[in-house]
Amino acid sequence: MKVIIRNTYEEMSRWAAEYIIGRINAHNASPAGAIRPFVLGLPTGSSPLGVYAEFIKANREGRVSFKNVVTFNMDEYAGLTRDHEQSYWKFMHDNLFDHIDIDPENVNILNGMAEDPEAECRRYEDKITEYGGIDLFLGGSGVDGHIAFNEPFTSLNSRTGVRKLTYDTLLANARFFGGDFSKVPKTALSVGVGTVMDAAEVLLLLSGHNKARALRHLVEEPVSGKWTVSALQLHPAAIIACDEDACDELTVGTYKYFKETE
Repeated sequence: MKVIIRNTYEEMSRWAAEYIIGRINAHNASPAGAIRPFVLGLPTGSSPLGVYAEFIKANREGRVSFKNVVTFNMDEYAGLTRDHEQSYWKFMHDNLFDHIDIDPENVNILNGMAEDPEAECRRYEDKITEYGGIDLFLGGSGVDGHIAFNEPFTSLNSRTGVRKLTYDTLLANARFFGGDFSKVPKTALSVGVGTVMDAAEVLLLLSGHNKARALRHLVEEPVSGKWTVSALQLHPAAIIACDEDACDELTVGTYKYFKETE
């Protein structure tokens, strides 16, 4: 595991964006780029917004193209139409896809309105496999250490499926629904922990003091189903990008170790 510590959220976002841009450009310049697209996993929420802003800027400057990139989003609320103000389909288009040169056919987001949600999840998992897997999965973590919508005690081998959201997640997400807890969907469709772990690389973003406990469990504590993000300890190419505030609960020795090895 590699931990990159930057002073601020903005610096963390810039580092993560440039890392991914480098991976996309290296792939497209290689023989593999002529055979298959770069497959990128993407999250929603506040954590990746800085990265998406950097993607848009780099695309406009001609430093990266997304024409040979296929994306798979981590999750989507069940029961929300695409045009709903809080659907993740709308979030991704408003904050990224409508502003870059990606082919709309290469954008993959789970259908929260599917008549058979379980079948939709199997189709999604199968489509990832058809592309040869995810090259790099960008992600974030909830304050309770969940990754995607894999709440505490979700199997660390789980695949894409329907997830019941915990009270903590519903409470945290109520701010997006005008503070009305009752309006937050109670279930979601989400890639599994195992789906994320199958990616060639995983880059996780954690910023702010409210993510400090999750970062401590991810970096210093044993792997546990209670903190599903901790599964990344077992990934051969996991990178954690964080800001100083997120490091508040790390021991001094751990903090110094990663600052020095970087």
